[in-house]
Amino acid sequence: MSSVYTRPLARLIEQLQRLPGIGPKTAQRLALYLVKRPEADIQALAQALLEAKQQVGLCSVCFHLSAEPVCDICASPQRDDQTLCVVADSRDVIAIEKTREYHGKYHVLGGLISPMEGITPEQLHLQPLIQRASQANVKEVILAINPSIEGETTTLYIGQLLRPFVTVTRIAFGLPVGGDLDYADEMTLARALAGRRELEWH
Repeated sequence: MSSVYTRPLARLIEQLQRLPGIGPKTAQRLALYLVKRPEADIQALAQALLEAKQQVGLCSVCFHLSAEPVCDICASPQRDDQTLCVVADSRDVIAIEKTREYHGKYHVLGGLISPMEGITPEQLHLQPLIQRASQANVKEVILAINPSIEGETTTLYIGQLLRPFVTVTRIAFGLPVGGDLDYADEMTLARALAGRRELEWH
């Protein structure tokens, strides 16, 4: 970091640049903004960061982010127990919830199968998914996974695992290939859910 910055400011900019989507200019702008804020505001931000890190874990049922052992979605009696929507991570749950079109429950894989990155099926939350899908009350599993190479690999792998137990569908894609669910607008996602179809086998 250039000597134009005093050392504590340089350290702050370096830390901010480590956040996803934050480049050097944005990090600099944020750092300069933060050092001008009242100390109480910075204390509140630091406290919120620490509490989120210490208190937020994974739901023991669906693996969505939760401060409780079981998340609000899994605990809700208003949610449809017969439908499970499988997603790669919690960002996708948030994106789908914003559509207000889906009323079932979720299962978060914690990633996608990617041999190039050394991510194998064993590292994902697949065994709990099989256990949940094989329960008598579950009628449909919707695969809402990004249409990337890793996403296609994961979709087909899960489809083969679940076929013996339940109807497996996938969301329709008005989503571009390689697009992320959490970047899609609510209308596109709602249509993708409504237009889901049974997973095809070749």
